[in-house]
Amino acid sequence: MPRPLRLTLSLLLSLTFLLVTAPAQAASLVRVVRYDPSRAAEFVTVVNQAAQIWNSSVTNVRLVQGTPADFVVYADNGWPRALPTSLGRGTIWMGRQATAQGYNRLRIAAHEIGHILGLPDRRTGLCADLMSGSSAPVSCANANPNAAERAEVDRNFAGGTPQVEFGQLLVDR
Repeated sequence: MPRPLRLTLSLLLSLTFLLVTAPAQAASLVRVVRYDPSRAAEFVTVVNQAAQIWNSSVTNVRLVQGTPADFVVYADNGWPRALPTSLGRGTIWMGRQATAQGYNRLRIAAHEIGHILGLPDRRTGLCADLMSGSSAPVSCANANPNAAERAEVDRNFAGGTPQVEFGQLLVDR
């Protein structure tokens, strides 16, 4: 085979390979979302634990503590709430009122991060549903998203349409 033809075929094969593999590589990109728990007072540890729960549960997003932050976590005396402003961005308040009533701190933190990741409240009353929030019994200590919640977050960060309303304060009461 003549050299110019070999070079042309090699170039065509290389381009074909790149075109076939590029979409697969783009789809496997993990979005890094930085969070700042430095203003979360006594909740810093559980916020970090909740971030690790999400990191071990989903594949399309990775939560990393750092600044500049995509979302910030505060502690206050109100009820826990979140203000997601866009996917992966917003503000969380770890309200002491719920923990004073006996709600699990780690579940609260994981639930509020769920809002930042695009999940709405779903008041099912089931402890197995992280996004059921305070509709589950006070005794509920489950801080792990269920399979549907995990899949929804992965879809959100793969280009899906999040079900949460951005710009709306979500008070979990």
